[in-house]
Amino acid sequence: MKRMNYRKYAPYPAVDIPDRTWPSNRITKAPIWSSVDLRDGNQALPIPMSVDEKVAMFKLLVSIGFKEIEVGFPSASATEFAFVRRLVENQLIPDDVTIQVLTQSREHLIRRSFEAIRGAKNAIVHLYNSTSRQQRDVVFRMSREEIREIAISGTRLVRTLKEESGNPGIRFEYSPESFTGTELDYALEVCHAVMDTWGATAANKVILNLPSTVELSMPNIYADRIEWFCRNIKDREAVLISVHAHNDRGTAVATSELAMLAGADRIEGALFGNGERCGNMDIVTMALNLLTQGIDPELDFSDMPAVRETYRRCTRMDIHPRHPYAGELVYTAFSGSHQDAISKGMKAHSLSAEGLWDVPYLPIDPQDVGCTYEAIVRINSQSGKGGIAYVLDKEYGIQIPKWMQPDFGNVVQEVTDRTGEELTPGQIHELFQKEYIGAKSPYLLKKCQISWDDADPDANDEVATTINCSVQSSEGEIAFKATGNGPLDAFVRGMASHTGLDFHVDEYAEHAIGHSSDALAIGYIRIACADGRISCGSGIDSNISLASIKAIVSAMNRLH
Repeated sequence: MKRMNYRKYAPYPAVDIPDRTWPSNRITKAPIWSSVDLRDGNQALPIPMSVDEKVAMFKLLVSIGFKEIEVGFPSASATEFAFVRRLVENQLIPDDVTIQVLTQSREHLIRRSFEAIRGAKNAIVHLYNSTSRQQRDVVFRMSREEIREIAISGTRLVRTLKEESGNPGIRFEYSPESFTGTELDYALEVCHAVMDTWGATAANKVILNLPSTVELSMPNIYADRIEWFCRNIKDREAVLISVHAHNDRGTAVATSELAMLAGADRIEGALFGNGERCGNMDIVTMALNLLTQGIDPELDFSDMPAVRETYRRCTRMDIHPRHPYAGELVYTAFSGSHQDAISKGMKAHSLSAEGLWDVPYLPIDPQDVGCTYEAIVRINSQSGKGGIAYVLDKEYGIQIPKWMQPDFGNVVQEVTDRTGEELTPGQIHELFQKEYIGAKSPYLLKKCQISWDDADPDANDEVATTINCSVQSSEGEIAFKATGNGPLDAFVRGMASHTGLDFHVDEYAEHAIGHSSDALAIGYIRIACADGRISCGSGIDSNISLASIKAIVSAMNRLH
């Protein structure tokens, strides 16, 4: 076997913080959320959104509840600039929503950004420049001092332009880009310089965004970096610590959650993790993670199908069917044991007075995100009898008794094994009808009249029921009159005497299908023969006794 060259990679350095406190902390409230769908998400699309598509996405983000939305990089293109102007001039920004614009620390880009937000009530100017050792040495070929001066000069210009605008609603955010590749002491040095230049106070806070621009370490190390930074930053009350995690290692959500434990106040991310390379931190997942812990996420994903539809239409991106909380398969179960546990859990929850969600395999109630229970159980070759019964009960009101479930399970298994395909609820129902209700050979009930004449109604052991039956068989018509202690007993006696088949009813169940006065009845029967054979059958009729007699005929027809 060829071995991969792991020696070309060096481990990410740990942080010297032996008395770290974040592992013992708990998240008790939602962070300040900032959506970057319209900037970081948009720039990663093969086909960037048009102005109209960006407006539709903006309206979706507002409806979800975002109060801070990074709307673009207006100095980067005419489309970006035009979109921001559309929002401002058409008064599409609610008073409680702050738009955010991104700009590099370059004078003409900063000035263009201020032109874009002119007239906006509330706006954040997000300034960044790369501070990492790698970028300093390889890309810019600049010293620490030179890179720091880029941050200072940009901050100074933003402050000046804010003062000239006379708009107190303009706030400032600074990102030492590639924070994860920047020495901690140097990142702190640059941020202190920015704070001093801005004049950060508790009343005039600066947002310091510490991005995992490239995810280089395990989430716990990033949390160590955030705790170290929060401990060492001066005037902590004058700053909001923000994080912006990318998903290169597949742990951006965990990175952001642990960063909150370590002191972060604010989270940037995108719907469904859209963004460069492996994407941004997925706000949908993180927000609903909070919900499952009894914490108000302060974002509304109660209509997930509508969120998915708008996202797909505007971005032309798909959502993986296994995407947490949002994928079209996440509330399904193919495994038989899972299906059985879900079915029992759902029933127990419906009877619970406490109201707390506690269903196996489902950390969230699908209804809370606009999904339905009907899609929970789907049937293929890996499915079990409990799941099959659940589908028929939920979709068609057919409650197959537990003793009959293995029989129908074998019927379904034979089909799925042969076809290798999933069966829809409709196909399962059709198979039930064909296998049991449609079993009409070699016997077919043509006529059955039931009469009852009980000399002593208080006695339970009298043979007081009489039936007159006509049954079509493959060998001709069978007509008989028989008595028994009930319609089923009388019918079994009559059929046994006229067919020579020695059998008795081994299990029996019945119920109504529906709740109206004209609801149909369904009966389930298992018969056992003297020669050891057993067979299950089912029958449907408006009369419960006839439904059960039809079930006996069904079971006789299915004897092998």
